[in-house]
Amino acid sequence: QVQLVESGGGLVQAGGSLRLSCAVSGSVSTINTMGWYRQAPGKQRELVAVISRSGDMNYAESVKGRFTISRDNAKNTVDLQMNSLAPEDTAVYYCTSDLRKGGSISWFRYWGQGTQVTVSS
Repeated sequence: QVQLVESGGGLVQAGGSLRLSCAVSGSVSTINTMGWYRQAPGKQRELVAVISRSGDMNYAESVKGRFTISRDNAKNTVDLQMNSLAPEDTAVYYCTSDLRKGGSISWFRYWGQGTQVTVSS
């Protein structure tokens, strides 16, 4: 079984920082794009940032200049450094991984269970 386990969420004051981490475990052959999405109460899930295997990054306009995504291909991990947090960043954050399981030729997107980030004003 493939699992994505997130950590690092919590409560922070506006202007503060948090670092989210996500580790992929299980029988994994290849991991392509990894990323972070978020979903605030009453809103649709939205993309925050993605990073390709080669390191190409894309960010939502709302987080550019404040958030930084990074990955470690050897460890199958993806991190999200969040600085200058604002109350509107409050949401459940989910990591994703587009991968092939060992022995499979098909690609699937896996999701973590989500971690709560709450920013107080």
